[in-house]
Amino acid sequence: MALHPLASKFASVADAYERGRPEYAPAAVGAIAAELGLTPGGRVLDLAAGTGKLSRALLAYGLEVVAVEPQAELRERLAAAAGAERVLDGVAEAIPLPDAAVDAVTVADGFHWFDQARALAEIERVLRPRGGLAVVWTVPDWTGASWAHELGQLISGLRPEHPYFDGPPWSDAVAAAGGWAAPREVRITVTRPADPGRVVDYVGSLSFVAALPEGERARTLAEAAAIVEAGETPAELPVRYVAGLTERA
Repeated sequence: MALHPLASKFASVADAYERGRPEYAPAAVGAIAAELGLTPGGRVLDLAAGTGKLSRALLAYGLEVVAVEPQAELRERLAAAAGAERVLDGVAEAIPLPDAAVDAVTVADGFHWFDQARALAEIERVLRPRGGLAVVWTVPDWTGASWAHELGQLISGLRPEHPYFDGPPWSDAVAAAGGWAAPREVRITVTRPADPGRVVDYVGSLSFVAALPEGERARTLAEAAAIVEAGETPAELPVRYVAGLTERA
């Protein structure tokens, strides 16, 4: 299945993605594991795993991870981070695993790119009875920085109106699919050391920024850097994690 053109841009900004996107805190993984009844040694599929941000955190928790990623450039980084033996080429709509293969499936900042009905059918297929699904996303919180509003305005002006960003919530897709427990969400907030350079990398890792023509993208990142450098950045900033959770009914 062909990727959406915007989703395919992540391969071209893998370095910025790795530097700029927040790591998954142990507290976030611990909360997901507790909600889904996972214990060390449990087998988890990290779907659309990218450079392995969540895969690494799942491994550190003691879970057995198989990571599926369709883009070769990202799989190379994923294999280096998580081990090539854990990495498979594939998409959410055609998962390269047998039936009832895993105890849980995680999707980090990627569920909105899927053909959700087809993906949920595949996820249900590879899950063991009562297996769980965690749809996870990160929300950097810059409100403590003097530049937060101005940088937010810059990003908002570039962000396209698109069903992949503005469609119904994940829980609607789960409800429509049937066969799942009532969806719920948990939220975890941690503080992390703030790094102005990583904030600019975060902007560069956004799909719609990556899709800009090269000159426009360079100008946008230069403008983002100027905004951040001209302002004040606190020593620490919060990172908020949201996990949407459900299980096979």
